[in-house]
Amino acid sequence: MRGGLLRRGLGLALPLLLAAAAGADEAALKAGVFTPPRPAPDFSLDGSDGSELRLSRYRGKLIVLAFGFTSCPEVCPTTLATLAEAHRKLVPEQARDFQVLYVTVDPERDDAARMKRFLAGFDPSFVGGTGSEDALAAVRRDYGISAIRRSSPDGYGFSHSSFTYLIDRAGQLRALMPYGHSSDDYTHDLAILLAE
Repeated sequence: MRGGLLRRGLGLALPLLLAAAAGADEAALKAGVFTPPRPAPDFSLDGSDGSELRLSRYRGKLIVLAFGFTSCPEVCPTTLATLAEAHRKLVPEQARDFQVLYVTVDPERDDAARMKRFLAGFDPSFVGGTGSEDALAAVRRDYGISAIRRSSPDGYGFSHSSFTYLIDRAGQLRALMPYGHSSDDYTHDLAILLAE
């Protein structure tokens, strides 16, 4: 029941989340704030590091959760490059407690080995998640992520949600960062959440 409410809430709440960033206690964040924070739905996928990928595996770390695919021509590489730059800007004590998780929307092409190679080009600490179409569809539903397959000159691609989630050390959804924010904006928000 709670998962169904969360799914509906995430899909409907984006404009409210972004507006809330201006008025909440966490207004210092550049991202839209979840007020109040709520548990991030856990999942079980095949990790690009060879282990089961679960959010709960990273309890105690600040997570940025992103969705995309390795053949993405622009949005995904831009997001991952921005996150890698933000990671480099954190002081070492903070950087140790930060984790990017990148869940594919393209299980047909994105197996764990391909995701590992792709993510290593941005930051070797980033971990990807893949699995069956059903498993990935369930994660997308839980997080309000759309992914529509489209034909392209190279075969196919996806139009997909491009925002990222910031999940705190306790596994709570704290903020949603729209596409296009700078590494400085991420570093700013990550530093605030890591200081808690």
